[in-house]
Amino acid sequence: MQPLNVLMVGTGEYTTGFVGGGASGSDKKVGVVGLTLFDLRRRGKVGKLSMAGVNGTKYPAIREHLHKNITLAYNNLDTSFESYPADDVKDPEAYKKAIDALSPGDAITIFTPDTTHYPIALYAIERGIHVMITKPAVKLLEHHLALLEAAEKHGVYVYIEHHKRFDPAYWDAKARAKKLGDFNYFYSYMSQPKFQLETFKAWAGIDSDISYYLNSHHVDICDSMVSQLGYVPVKVSASASKGVAVSMGCHESTEDTISLLVHWEKKDDPSKKATGVYTASWTAPHKAGVHSNQYFHYLAKDGEITINQAKRGYDVAEDAAGQLVWYNPFYMRYAPDEDGNFNGQSGYGYVSFEKFVDGCRAVNAGELKPADLDAKGLPTLRNTIATTAILEAGRRSIDENREVRIESKDGVWKLV
Repeated sequence: MQPLNVLMVGTGEYTTGFVGGGASGSDKKVGVVGLTLFDLRRRGKVGKLSMAGVNGTKYPAIREHLHKNITLAYNNLDTSFESYPADDVKDPEAYKKAIDALSPGDAITIFTPDTTHYPIALYAIERGIHVMITKPAVKLLEHHLALLEAAEKHGVYVYIEHHKRFDPAYWDAKARAKKLGDFNYFYSYMSQPKFQLETFKAWAGIDSDISYYLNSHHVDICDSMVSQLGYVPVKVSASASKGVAVSMGCHESTEDTISLLVHWEKKDDPSKKATGVYTASWTAPHKAGVHSNQYFHYLAKDGEITINQAKRGYDVAEDAAGQLVWYNPFYMRYAPDEDGNFNGQSGYGYVSFEKFVDGCRAVNAGELKPADLDAKGLPTLRNTIATTAILEAGRRSIDENREVRIESKDGVWKLV
């Protein structure tokens, strides 16, 4: 199969690890998207790489950052890429020129503010380009369904980067859930220390909220576990707390913590019902010791599963940190191998990208169709409809102070 040419849309922390003029203060100091694709290019799966942002004046510093922290760290790993707009230009629609420079069958990754996902993805899909979108796919169910229709019309693969599906413990839990009988109850919690809000101030509470940002992980995990049992979400109510983020200088509409209460029913037997509660916050303590506190409890007819992926038995005490810190090398393994090469191919963050690249190449080679990838249970656009429906319903529940129903009869989804 031919290598896949990829355009990276978005130049921020997740793509490059570059934030506010230097390396991010989080555990993504060298990013995820760029590093993974640079390594996939080294391995021959990816060909030409390009990047599109809004502010071209950042590119010299980004290139210097990548050279220092990736090229010199991993045996001269090639971090070159073509960039849009030019280094002396600011253009919020530079992605269009960058996409126009691609050919049908090439791909893009979208790691930009949530409100931009839909127009960027649609522009690419209509030109025969495969698309990866960071979670959440989009904010509105209407947009999700419109992208799905366009993707099917143009025969392209659209994949949502729900990397938690490939966390070994979560992957195993999904398989075990299938054997535990009817779904009964799910509870999840995910948070990040409030210093992360310094990175998010430009969009927190304006373009998106904490539920779209973090609840999207466990809503998707739960859906992937219970949809295989025939369960669908039918109504959502949500509640939000507020005060901390605003006191830190975030927009006045920024909520601290959002909880979603989701009612599920079994499609072929509506008398069987289940409850899901999903809570997310970005106002955890500064010294929480983890980048993301994350755990869930799943209860079914014949058993239960509890997973805590914040503290994985890997405790590090450093004078510089002044506390115990719990790292997560299972997501991105940044430590090089014995020869000095990048060694993160088994990290579930890397695996998620490789699944997308392999899928695109298989479609381009005529070995698979996008529908075949849907059938594999991957986090494709079709397989993540329920997640978008739940997240939008939660937002509407808060804004409209009411319970929001989800209807999904005969494959037609809508919020009421």
